[in-house]
Amino acid sequence: MRRRQVLQLMGSTSAVLAVGTIAAPPVFAAPIANRFGDDALTIEIDSGMRTRLLVGGRALTGFSDSETLLPAEGTALAPFLLTEQGQSASKVAGLAGTTHSATGVSANGIEKTVEFTFDPNRPGIAAIIATYRNTGKEPVALRGWRNAAHSLTRGERGVWTFAGSSHGDRRDWIQPAPAGFDQRNYMGMNASDYGGGTPVVDIWRPDAGLAVGHLELKPKLIALPVASSTSETSIALESDQPFELAPGEEVSTLTTFLAAHTGDCFAPLTAYREIMAARGLTDAYVPASAYEAIWCAWGYERNFNTDQVIGTLPKVKELGIKWAVMDDGWQTAEGDWYLDPKKFPNGDADMIAFVKRIRDAGLRPRLWLAPLAVDPGTDLLHDHTDMLLLDENGAVNDVTWWNAFTLCPAYQPTIDHCTALVRKIIGEWGYEGLKLDGQHLNGVPPCYNPAHNHAYPEEACEQLPAFWQAVHDAATSINPDAILEFCPCGTSFAFHSLPYMNQVPASDPLSSWQIRTKGKTTKALMGPSAPYSGDHVELSDGGTDFASAVGIGGVVSTKFTWPRDTDNPIDVLPPGGYVLTPEKERYWRKWIDLYHEHDLARGTYRGELYDIGFDRPEAHAIDQNDRSYFAFYADEYSGPVELRGLAAGRYRVTDIESDKVLGTLDAAAPRMAVAFAEHLLLQAERIGA
Repeated sequence: MRRRQVLQLMGSTSAVLAVGTIAAPPVFAAPIANRFGDDALTIEIDSGMRTRLLVGGRALTGFSDSETLLPAEGTALAPFLLTEQGQSASKVAGLAGTTHSATGVSANGIEKTVEFTFDPNRPGIAAIIATYRNTGKEPVALRGWRNAAHSLTRGERGVWTFAGSSHGDRRDWIQPAPAGFDQRNYMGMNASDYGGGTPVVDIWRPDAGLAVGHLELKPKLIALPVASSTSETSIALESDQPFELAPGEEVSTLTTFLAAHTGDCFAPLTAYREIMAARGLTDAYVPASAYEAIWCAWGYERNFNTDQVIGTLPKVKELGIKWAVMDDGWQTAEGDWYLDPKKFPNGDADMIAFVKRIRDAGLRPRLWLAPLAVDPGTDLLHDHTDMLLLDENGAVNDVTWWNAFTLCPAYQPTIDHCTALVRKIIGEWGYEGLKLDGQHLNGVPPCYNPAHNHAYPEEACEQLPAFWQAVHDAATSINPDAILEFCPCGTSFAFHSLPYMNQVPASDPLSSWQIRTKGKTTKALMGPSAPYSGDHVELSDGGTDFASAVGIGGVVSTKFTWPRDTDNPIDVLPPGGYVLTPEKERYWRKWIDLYHEHDLARGTYRGELYDIGFDRPEAHAIDQNDRSYFAFYADEYSGPVELRGLAAGRYRVTDIESDKVLGTLDAAAPRMAVAFAEHLLLQAERIGA
């Protein structure tokens, strides 16, 4: 369009972006100006700089003001009208291909340039950056910006969503998004000690889905809202930090990830991990010991004594478990980390001897630790109040579980204090790993402590991964195969911290469903053979659901007591307690043996084969040792199941729990009738072409 035509068109419209809502299309009819992308995802842009998404040439969404500024209350923002376009080689690190640009201007002088980058090696994915410059004479008050705002029409079967945000109620990461669903998915703090996560959200129906996130190499305080009406589900990436755009100034958004896909969230999360690796965040080194079965002394809780732990070790070894984890209670307080004199009266000498007893039992020792927490009344708090993370009013930030306060991870004395402790635990005491525990480890709020001289308060949030890198380097500098287990209780794992962790558990799951869905998510974000632990089996449905960990390729873990439970629990014990009765021992032994026999945790998880939202029964697949494994879950199910992803040929199908051969099938028709309650774990072994 010629400039004169653009100015005439701008003068003839009075459409204004509605504050607090995803903008409705402008009232004028704008012709399509361009389209770019591939068959898996095409972005179409009109002369009003609105976009819509197409897949295979068919419209997936309607036109929307997908990239826009959010005006402050009382500020009118006129529509943008396209003035020029261009293209160049990719401007986004980690992506090859072409960057397409579109520039437009609004009647009040805001110039907008949006860059869309497509990599031919990554079909269905676009990286988006929007830049705004004030060419007018007056400042413009804004409450933020929005990228990749699109809506997916709901089908008869509804929409499911994955959200990488963290919440105090420890809600499911994967859940339906029915009409009325509204979740902001803020990546900062959603409670005093619940925050951070993976900056990606996904929505999908049986035939198509959309994922949105950011590709920055540090955590950012943005939101990824998902909301459903009766007709559609919307998705976007938003910044709600107010600012004023003065004349001549410009602002750019975060590099935004947009993916169109089929199936559930596994494929876009995998693509996100791969792109972030290409941009510099690579997967952690994983020692072989990360796949070994785990026993944790937490069954005895904080009031344990060392005789209880040592007395249980022979039974742990007998069951084929390799790790023994000393949990919370060895210390006098969070922050000081002095050895409890009632349990270790001779101090370091007793701890060193205790670790030797674990090794002598043929087990690997691991120690629980909750960094970044300091209790009231501790020497550390008395001597180093400068380490505290403070808000804008000078108040401390609570860590609720231990009634503690948060230390600032971006303050060098905090880092030095913690890494010195790690070197002592690994180098002097002789532990082979750390269980890093607490929901506060996943994210921290901005820090205003004047002693820290932060460049800006959000530096505390952005530098949290660097803190974990320092912890990782301190441990592995002494023992290159040290295990760094990251257990940010109930939160959605902070993706930017995962490169410095080589094992994650289900992190206090509330159900077996959470064990399985967290496992699927982790296998996407850390790799298909990531050493994900199902957490203590005692936290699963019924306290005995080994099948939910084994079937998805999780490392088995337990916190049983033996020969009796603790006499003074801090919580009410479940019916029957945690004691390993003869009946339970037979069941534990059976599943731990199955875990070792099939070695599924080291296998390749095939999360792309089944949709966890829409396939019934729920299904998971793993390739391992030239065999394919399939795990199905339902309260009760009778009917056909499909064994997807098999190479051509005939297969013998075995129920691995009962060791019963169920029959044979051909990969060309991979369906068979089954009946089961709760779970069914199948092995498909190729027996001929």
